[in-house]
Amino acid sequence: MAVELAKLRNIGIIAHIDAGKTTLTERMLFFSGFTHRVGEVDKGTALADSDEEEQDRGITIYSACVTFPWKGTSINLIDTPGHVDFTAEVERSLRVLDGAVVAFSAREGVEAQSETVWRQADKYHVPRIAFINKVDRDGADFYRTLDEIEERLQRTPVPRKPVAINIPLGSGPPHTPDGFRGVVDLIEMKVLTFTDQSKGAEILTEEICEPLLEDAKMWRAQMLDQLSFYSDDLTVLLLAEEPVPTDLIRHVLREATLHDLIVPVLCGSALDGIGVQPVLDAVVDYLPSPRDMPPVEGTNPTKNDARAVRKPDRDEPFCGLLFKIQADRHGDLHYVRVYSGQLKANSRVYNPGKDKKENVPQLWRIQADRREQVQSVEAGDIIGIIGLRHSVTGDTLCDPRQPILLETISFPETVISMAIEPESSDERKKLSAALDMMRRQDPTFCARENEETGQTLISGMGELHLEVIKHRLLRDYKLDVRVHTPRVSYRETVETAVEETGECRRVLAGAAHFARLRIRMEPFSEGTKPVTVLTACGDSLPGPFLTAARETLAERADGGGMLGFPLTHAKITILGGETHETESNELAFRMAAADGFERCLRAAGIALLEPVMRLEVTTPEECMGEIVSDLQQRRAMITRTENRGRNTVIAAKAPLANLFGYAGAMRGLSQGRATCTMEPSSYGPAPPEVLERFL
Repeated sequence: MAVELAKLRNIGIIAHIDAGKTTLTERMLFFSGFTHRVGEVDKGTALADSDEEEQDRGITIYSACVTFPWKGTSINLIDTPGHVDFTAEVERSLRVLDGAVVAFSAREGVEAQSETVWRQADKYHVPRIAFINKVDRDGADFYRTLDEIEERLQRTPVPRKPVAINIPLGSGPPHTPDGFRGVVDLIEMKVLTFTDQSKGAEILTEEICEPLLEDAKMWRAQMLDQLSFYSDDLTVLLLAEEPVPTDLIRHVLREATLHDLIVPVLCGSALDGIGVQPVLDAVVDYLPSPRDMPPVEGTNPTKNDARAVRKPDRDEPFCGLLFKIQADRHGDLHYVRVYSGQLKANSRVYNPGKDKKENVPQLWRIQADRREQVQSVEAGDIIGIIGLRHSVTGDTLCDPRQPILLETISFPETVISMAIEPESSDERKKLSAALDMMRRQDPTFCARENEETGQTLISGMGELHLEVIKHRLLRDYKLDVRVHTPRVSYRETVETAVEETGECRRVLAGAAHFARLRIRMEPFSEGTKPVTVLTACGDSLPGPFLTAARETLAERADGGGMLGFPLTHAKITILGGETHETESNELAFRMAAADGFERCLRAAGIALLEPVMRLEVTTPEECMGEIVSDLQQRRAMITRTENRGRNTVIAAKAPLANLFGYAGAMRGLSQGRATCTMEPSSYGPAPPEVLERFL
């Protein structure tokens, strides 16, 4: 049954690892009536963490989609991973979502991955609300975390003002005298407490008593003062010192949130079931429906890439984006966000990026680890398709009669690799099939065979990423393989700008081939591609010859530099060339381009680049000296230190090559009390001793 667009929400829960995303998801499902028991991450019973690896580790690895009702609104919710190694799951989820709930821990505050997911939401202009979780923990501080959200996350290009719409009643463990017992609703000016007997499902509403009343009035005044910037009606009422209707407050909150001006902030404890229902209410009240979102824009490939637009309406031509593939031996499940029109089972759609038509045999409503088959779906919804043959993550699907190509999804490059070898030739075939399935499912996973050693190299975003892949190969696919130590994925670039001429003067199969091609190669850090190939010779060379040369140069750049690592931060420009009346052809220009490429590499000189990681270490102050000393020995550069409660936070950048096994070493130095997160930052010059190893 189709859901009215205004009554639909497509949201994601995003956060740093261990901020309580999955626990919040489980409570939402329980309070909505979707589940009849509360799943727990630590016990491996969370519905959203249905994979065996997730249950064993107690973390989210794969984004899970589930649909549930709340007060007449249908919510499509995606629970995303918090660990940086699985950031691709967050990236592709935010690309298709309309709104987000960003969870923070009241004890740890704004952490490294909190900033990362916030920037990812900025990238896709996703309106959001914030939930400060774990207010019931020792050392929790709602107000400090609120200040950190304003200070650390306001550095983004589009600053959004965090606006508290409820505040905690107490702080710390609930059964202590001043412990966390509930929340103060600043809109209705009521105290909300949640009963233990109902596991938080029953809410008791009370009047605000002294001495809390003065604090509540102060925070409400701050909230109204901030909202007055976005409403003349509210400003007039405040100046006249007249009461402000709650409906007006909610209207202004919604409009300001939809326009990315503010972030409503709520608090609670997902584990204890305190403050979760107000978050669900805020999702319905303040986050956008598909109808509130602007029309999606793309290009029409059949009309010289003219601008094309699709409104979120069932009467528009069908248009959707494939954002995830769940690989399966019996048929891959393709997750598609439908932006416009209708999609029916047993219909045909067009993939303009691949110029292929696809059959849509089956449509499935995804409920975490369960599926429900449906016959049709309309604009604004998220659906699973079984039966697509050519489409991959980031592809557009549309009506064949009215094509539109949407912007695809970009993913970060892999930074770490390890070799994997099958024990027998039979295992090699099974390994190849398994790796192919995993590549389809995970855009940040790469597998290729080393032609010199015959080894298969698998690459990913970090040690945990590769460890999960290794366990899947051993456990799920029952493969007998040997796995070698992880290694760094280096890159090569050129040191100086050079101009060289590549030449082909050969006789092949009795026919003479001639071509000369003059090219320039230089360092270049702009643009989105690792290597940019340009043409600056006008019409001096025939089009087919020029095309052949450009293709060859692009292929050689993809194949790597002189040391065998991918080439990056380089620009190649075709300056001109010479042809012969009868002996020049496309093959000759391909060979001349390859020759010129090799000459330029030798003349320009090679610089080796290594991946640099951004670290954030949280440690007790008494362990800080040893932690800093160890980081410096690992060639780390400390960029910031700050006190956060009783701990010290150390921000640093360090080469990945020196960080293998760092988590264990850090725990040893701090008696298990320090924690750290790391994410790829950039590529930087490798020291001479590293380069010498490959020469």
